[in-house]
Amino acid sequence: MEYQRSKTVSLKNHAQYNEKWLQLRISEDPSILGLGDLVVRDVERIHPKAGRLDLLLSDPESKTRYEVEIQLGSTDESHIIRTIEYWDIERRRYPMYDHVAVIVAEDITSRFLNVVGLFNGFIPLIAVQLRALQLGDALTLSATTVLDRSSMVDYEEEELNASEPADIAFWEKRGSVATVKLTGEFLPLIQEVTKDKRLHLKYNKHYIGLAREGLADNFIIFYPRKQFVIVELKMARSEELRSRVEDSGIEMLDYDAVNGRFRLKVSPGDVERNRELLSELISVCTDGPLAVPEERE
Repeated sequence: MEYQRSKTVSLKNHAQYNEKWLQLRISEDPSILGLGDLVVRDVERIHPKAGRLDLLLSDPESKTRYEVEIQLGSTDESHIIRTIEYWDIERRRYPMYDHVAVIVAEDITSRFLNVVGLFNGFIPLIAVQLRALQLGDALTLSATTVLDRSSMVDYEEEELNASEPADIAFWEKRGSVATVKLTGEFLPLIQEVTKDKRLHLKYNKHYIGLAREGLADNFIIFYPRKQFVIVELKMARSEELRSRVEDSGIEMLDYDAVNGRFRLKVSPGDVERNRELLSELISVCTDGPLAVPEERE
């Protein structure tokens, strides 16, 4: 492999690669920021009397939301204030999520770090220095997390929200072909336990749920990832069932006490190996199916 030196390109002074271009690149692939396998919830989110939030990202596994402000060039006071303001509006509007303010700039200055230090850890804030690099005829982006105070403030989680329609291809790209197929393995099991062939998978933008004749009945919801599927079942906390699930080899995630959801991390082969146990869990959660409410902005 041949070594090739890269050259830093200033997006602020570039005629073609502007802030809109950078916003589009991040929205197409949020992993560019180095914050994990996040999904885009909104772009140019309108905040009355406060402008537009560049990007709202979320992590379905931890249910954390990231309010992202993009700035070309060096960080300045106005963008710092704007970032915090957007974060504050979102956390007040949806106080039961974890919220993290994220500022993305080409240059994170020492003055920015000094200003942030005045907050004394009360605001969960991530600063990402994102630079464009020219490598031959190609342009790439390189992200460095300069500051991460995202774990300093904790908020309870809000109820899950309804979502825009999507399809299998959408989730195969977001997750993988294998994990979408794994999600599909649950449907015959659900239909068998409920004795209801009308139930089918409903592909939404932020999760895969269940529907009956077009009406949502999300007593189970799915989040296909690259290597596994997060499965959430509407049911009461049960240490006995939790212990049995862990003994089966299926990984457990923290119980969602706010929404009353039992959360599993299911990998390929788990459904086939644990049909009896999964059937029992489905049977328990069907006692109280609850549709995901629609988010009201």
